[in-house]
Amino acid sequence: MDRFKSKLTEHGIDLRKRKIEILQVNVGKLCNLTCVHCHVEAGPTKIKENMTRKTAEAVVRFMDAAKVTTLDITGGAPELNPNFKYLVIEAKARNLRVIDRCNLTIFYENGMSDLPDFLARRQVEIVASLPCYQEQNVDKQRGKGTFHKSIEALKWLNDLGYGKKRELILNLVYNPVGSHLPPSQKKLEEDYKQKLYADFGIVFNRLYTITNMPITRYAKYLKAFHQYDAYVELLINSFNLATVEGLMCVNTLNVGWDGRLYDCDFNQMLGMQMHNGRPLTIVDISSRDLEGWKILTGNHCFGCTAGAGSSCQGALEKNIPAKES
Repeated sequence: MDRFKSKLTEHGIDLRKRKIEILQVNVGKLCNLTCVHCHVEAGPTKIKENMTRKTAEAVVRFMDAAKVTTLDITGGAPELNPNFKYLVIEAKARNLRVIDRCNLTIFYENGMSDLPDFLARRQVEIVASLPCYQEQNVDKQRGKGTFHKSIEALKWLNDLGYGKKRELILNLVYNPVGSHLPPSQKKLEEDYKQKLYADFGIVFNRLYTITNMPITRYAKYLKAFHQYDAYVELLINSFNLATVEGLMCVNTLNVGWDGRLYDCDFNQMLGMQMHNGRPLTIVDISSRDLEGWKILTGNHCFGCTAGAGSSCQGALEKNIPAKES
């Protein structure tokens, strides 16, 4: 039963696509880390689930036809895909805003040491995962030693001008360590900035708080500790109607590593593919066809509307406590 759809119907809301502004491309599930909260279930063994050049070229053609304003590249560790730089170069040549969702530790993998300079030269906006400013919590979520590598990577980016120069944007992402909603984004951003600067001299632009989705790997983690049902009910009971207007699925098109289309990255991981009699791919459809397209929802969507809301750009309604409806 789709309780989220019922909740929207209760409020007279029919969730549909508007003009596609953001093209979010998941180039693959290959990653150098295996984080417990990862909804992609990415990891070092996901070698085959990687975008080909042919599909990457179809993405570029869609960018031209749809005239999107933003290319949001994610993974896995997106930089491990051999077409990552190609997509960045093509998007920047079209004056698009380009986002790299980076885990920071990737800079220290073999053959990746040129990445920070490449990103800086292309003025790629970095959205970097740092689920906490405390070493113990980060290593617990992402693996031993990841906190230290992440800190060194942030220093490296600061030395290049990230977080300091206007054109080099560095944003961080916070995910809760436990089965609870993120705190106030504004307050936590202040804490992050104070702590990271005091301890390491690190500066950054914005902090995004993102709610962990109870799907795939994180669902297994919650169930292992008998927290799944309670967490799902927390999300449902914290539904905030004010967040619906800003849901990222409304103006975003998500592309899987194999070119298949989804309303969002979470739907992709649940196999909720967009279809019109048959599953759709990036070569099948134009952005004009998608305007007014009915968005597929499920109970996991409560994760985006709980409390202050959650999206790939952080909280949807700023600095408010959780509301019930």
